[in-house]
Amino acid sequence: MTKRYALVPPGGGPNYDWSADHTFVKVSAEDTGGQYTLMEDNLKANFRLGLHMHRYHAETFYILEGSVDFYVDGDWMTAAPGTCLHIPPGIPHACTLSPGTTSGRMLMIYQPSGFDGYLAELGKMSDADFEDSAKMDALNEKYDIVNIGPVPDRD
Repeated sequence: MTKRYALVPPGGGPNYDWSADHTFVKVSAEDTGGQYTLMEDNLKANFRLGLHMHRYHAETFYILEGSVDFYVDGDWMTAAPGTCLHIPPGIPHACTLSPGTTSGRMLMIYQPSGFDGYLAELGKMSDADFEDSAKMDALNEKYDIVNIGPVPDRD
């Protein structure tokens, strides 16, 4: 009999170890019929996610460890462990570790699903693919990622 649930142990799930973070997919698009993706993102000291938005997707962040500074719709805020931040579609946002923070860990829900597919495609790309702006633009368009610019300066 096929299991009607999914159990992912600590450190389990498809994972992508980048220079700035190590992301684990805990609940995939396949698991939810496309409703959402749940990921655990382990942030490294140099983590910076530039200003971007999603036209059709919402993101929810729940901070588990460390302190993360978010720039959302023109406002800066610091999210300590236990903080939950929901960003609806169409809202520009960026984030970085707070000053003095060397690592962090957060859960991220991407709704509807899709970010896990984006990570899987990135994981198969070569350095040359990453440098191909047309390829990156097409991938960002496919997964509803509208890059706006770098992390804004904090006043």
